[in-house]
This record gives sequence, C-alpha cells and structure tokens, in this order.
Amino acid sequence: MQLRIFTEPQQGATYDTQLTIAKAAEDLGFDGFFRSDHYLKMGEVSGLPGPTDAWITLAGLARETSRIRLGTLVSPATFRLPGPLAIQVAQVDRMSGGRVELGLGTGWFGEEHAAYGIPFPDKRFELLEEQLAIVTGLWDTPQGQTFSFAGEHYRLVDSPALPKPAQRPHPPVIVGGSGPTRTPRLAARYADEFNANFCDLQETAASFARVRAATAQSGRDPDSLILSAASTTVVGKDDAEVARRAEAAGVPVEWLREKGYYGTPGEVVDTLGRLKELGATRIYLQIRDLADLDHLELIAAEVAPQLG
Repeated sequence: MQLRIFTEPQQGATYDTQLTIAKAAEDLGFDGFFRSDHYLKMGEVSGLPGPTDAWITLAGLARETSRIRLGTLVSPATFRLPGPLAIQVAQVDRMSGGRVELGLGTGWFGEEHAAYGIPFPDKRFELLEEQLAIVTGLWDTPQGQTFSFAGEHYRLVDSPALPKPAQRPHPPVIVGGSGPTRTPRLAARYADEFNANFCDLQETAASFARVRAATAQSGRDPDSLILSAASTTVVGKDDAEVARRAEAAGVPVEWLREKGYYGTPGEVVDTLGRLKELGATRIYLQIRDLADLDHLELIAAEVAPQLG
C-alpha cells in the first residue's frame, strides 16, 4: 500500500513550509506530496500569509524534489480553462521528470469564487466532463496532428495540442467524490485513479463498488482503475500524544474516530488495513499541523512498514 502526504495550504502555509513537508515526505519514503487547490481559508484559522497557487507551487516543488509524485487533490474545473490547464500540467510534468498527477473535480466552495472573482456556474459537473475530455484529448493527440472540440462550454479549433507531458500516454488523472451515478461514469471513462475522500468504511465500500461496476459496464477492466482513499490523519505514540495532535488538527475526535485515520500506530494500521481489504492500494494522509515533522517521522517509522 502506498502512502502519500496530503496538505491544505490555504489554511496557512508559505511555499517554504510546503517545500519542507515535501522534502520530508521524500526523505522518509512516502510515495507522494499532494495538496489541495483552494484560494480561501476554511474555518476559524488566520490563513496567513494567504493562499498559494497549487500549480505554481507544484512547479517549484518539481525542481526541488527528485522522487516523490506531485499533484492536486483536486483542482476545481472552475479555476482554469482546460487548454491552459493542459499546458500547465504538461509543463510541470516535464519539470519534474514525469512525476505529476492531475486530480480534477467540479469545485464546490462558492465563497472562494466570490472572493477572487471566479465564475461559479450551476453546471459544474458538465464543465468537469468537458475539461476531462479536452485535457486528456490534448495530451493524447499525436505530435504533428491537431485537436478540435465542440462542447456546450468550450470550443477548441485546430489546437496543435502542445506541449506534450513527459509521461506517456499522459499523466495519471484522479477523479473522486461520492456521487452515485455521474462520478463513477466519469472515473470509468477518464480516470487512472478513483479517490474516496473523508468517508467512513461503509461509504468507501459503496463508492468503490459503484465505480468498479461502472468501469466494468463501460467495457474496461475494473482492475485497471486504482482505488484510493484520503482523510485527516492523527497518529501518536500514546493516548496523550494522540490527544495533543487531535487538538492541533482542530477536528472533533468523534469525527476522527469515524472517518479519519486516528490513534496509535497499531490502531491506524488496523484502519488502513480495512481500507486495503476494500481494494484501496493508495492512501492520502491529510496532515493538518504542517510544523509537526515528528508526526511524519512516526508514521514513516511505525505505520508504513506494517502496510508493506
């Protein structure tokens, strides 16, 4: 099972803080560093010094790391036009030597759109579907040929479909969410990975079953789709350390027990083991306190080795 570090920098993190976490993740043997793509803080935090753009940040990290996978969980389809997004991700993929992954979703946080003048349309799912078709279409178009697209929201005419990413046929695409019908259909058609985030075990099992069924129905081998999960992570050597980290995370303990990866190393290994039984081969550990590097060291030393 692969373990990746997942952060929410809009809550208050500089580029240097994210670089420190990414380098620690690489040095400690984690598989990747992923971040949210938001422009506004959530909840009762200062959010200082303010948001950092996800893809600008990942471009910097691409040049300052050498092994770990890098990406978003997830970029909203509302934030960027699909053509420029395909260019940005392809460029960062080349800057990283082929280590980038694109998580793409509908966008849901209306307040951040209002705060920064970003349109927040009603038909965001349709927007997402067209973006997935365009981004992957641009990447997959053979060099020397052109790509055109005519949809309800976007129209591309004779695009040279450049630059090409380093990874072929293209960087992995991640689709996630708990929608019962449309999300599984999109994952089956476009995704390399389906992510169930912030769900309990029952919800995760149901999401995995739906997306595997949709994948089979589409004529694709369900085993070709990676299943992953993500949630807030609080691990401590003993009950006192667990309680201290839970308080620093700012998440109710009741929620952490139900939907998070919470407790001593043995307890967290048990939770992740049950996710593995459901079919998850990749876990995103959301770390709230980015100053607590000892937290990452504990997970690397006492959780990761027990998961193979």
